[in-house]
Amino acid sequence: MAYILAIIACVAADQAVKYYVVSHLALYESAPLIPGFMELLHIRNTGGGFSILAGHTWILTVLTAVLMAGVAAALVKKVFAHPLAMWTLTAILGGGLGNLVDRVRLGYVVDMFNFQFMRYPVFNVADILVVCGTVGFAVYYLLLHDREAKGKEPEHGTDLPDGER
Repeated sequence: MAYILAIIACVAADQAVKYYVVSHLALYESAPLIPGFMELLHIRNTGGGFSILAGHTWILTVLTAVLMAGVAAALVKKVFAHPLAMWTLTAILGGGLGNLVDRVRLGYVVDMFNFQFMRYPVFNVADILVVCGTVGFAVYYLLLHDREAKGKEPEHGTDLPDGER
């Protein structure tokens, strides 16, 4: 239940920030967030990260829906029982659904966070959730998953010789 509430909170936070930007800034208008570091810049992204597949929203919509269904299935089935894995998948699902809502409803994704001190793609809350969730899951998988898998007892009925059970 906590994961479902967290997913809802992630989507709500993403959509709230997007609503704020759309209602307070005209398209391509900016406002300082942290002067000299980051600004809010209202843009529409018809592509994915780094504008990959720009103009092909339908492909990204289908791809995102399929990937999010896979993440949701992994969460429901508890494929990864470790809490770190579950929370990182929750962040990925919350962020993915936040951008999916935009693609289905608007035909593009609203982006707004723009670094002023370097050249980097404009991004949104959903993107932050997906990236942080993915990095967190990679850390879990690389550092904890094997240890967790090795610590499990073989299930009854496996083909191990009797002396090794």
